[in-house]
Amino acid sequence: MAVAIDHWHRMMEARDPAQLHDLIADDCIFQSPAVHTPQHGKAITIKYLTAAQAVLGTPSFRYVEEWIGETSAVLEFELDLDGIHVNGVDIIHWNTDDKITGFRVMIRPVKGLQAVMPAMAAVLSGL
Repeated sequence: MAVAIDHWHRMMEARDPAQLHDLIADDCIFQSPAVHTPQHGKAITIKYLTAAQAVLGTPSFRYVEEWIGETSAVLEFELDLDGIHVNGVDIIHWNTDDKITGFRVMIRPVKGLQAVMPAMAAVLSGL
């Protein structure tokens, strides 16, 4: 049983980024498809994930597949963003306390990433 992933799914369904504070480890590393360097720490990870939920959390967002290991998972998602099909994966790692320690996002196709990047930048500038 992957408690961290269950918690992640509940948070996504509730559309409540406030739940991230209990889910993200202090030493979490976030990797974005649009930022070339890993982002270190709980605060910056929460900022990026809050923005991602605001941008990607459209009614069409859904996880379509998932692969879960002992301390990591890959969750494949799809959505339409302004008429553009976006497909991606969240690669999530967690510790023995069921806190997320690593979160990497990959998005395809390029047109999808090009739609996500300015929307994320706009939301992040307001956080």
